Amino acid sequence: MPSLRGGRAAATGHEKAQQRARRAFARRQRARRWLTWRYVLAASLAVLLVGLGVYALYFSSWLRTEGVELVGNDLVSDAKVLAAAEVPTGGPLVRVDLEAIEKRVKALAAVKEVDVSRQWPHDVRIEVTERTPVALLDLGDRVVALDAEGTSFPAPPRARDGLPRVRVGSGADQNALREGAAVVAALDGDVSSMVSYVEVRTVDEILLHLRDDRLVKWGSAEQSEDKAAVLLQLLERQASTYDVSVPGAPTTK
Repeated sequence: MPSLRGGRAAATGHEKAQQRARRAFARRQRARRWLTWRYVLAASLAVLLVGLGVYALYFSSWLRTEGVELVGNDLVSDAKVLAAAEVPTGGPLVRVDLEAIEKRVKALAAVKEVDVSRQWPHDVRIEVTERTPVALLDLGDRVVALDAEGTSFPAPPRARDGLPRVRVGSGADQNALREGAAVVAALDGDVSSMVSYVEVRTVDEILLHLRDDRLVKWGSAEQSEDKAAVLLQLLERQASTYDVSVPGAPTTK
């Protein structure tokens, strides 16, 4: 009898071990199936989100272009910037060609730099950096503003008040005009207030015509600060012509 009980006990233990093995196998199978389904669900969700994003960006009215935000323009009116920008409205904001807008706005003479960006969800932002007028370029039939780099551009009357005039001779090219603008930009306030107009003949021959009809031979834009300091001292002398083209050796006549 003892041997029979031992055999039954061994059989029962074996069956229990098999049951445990089957249950463990079933758990592993369920875990594998759940892991597979989890990957499928994650992939399906990713595809859904991408599809929803594409729809929102390109086909829905949720992110369409509705307006333009202008920043930094003062010399150029809003109407002129908007007309140049030609921002298409009504379509997807993501499709707006920002680079093309930048090129069109930068073509405006008074605009020095421009940055165009998307302002989600509905606007295009145009940030303008305008040229700073330092003088007025007298062209005879009209007067335009001139910046420190010698670039001419239209400017409203309020931006031209108090600025010295620049006149160019027949021998003046763009380099000479740039040099003349640099002279004007470098002028001391005390000197600038006395100047009626600046005559630019060549790069190295720039003259200041003072309001009391005295003449200053300035030369080029080099050492303009030294020339202005020397000129303020020379003007204490009675003369009709002051030559500060070589500030270390000024002369009067």
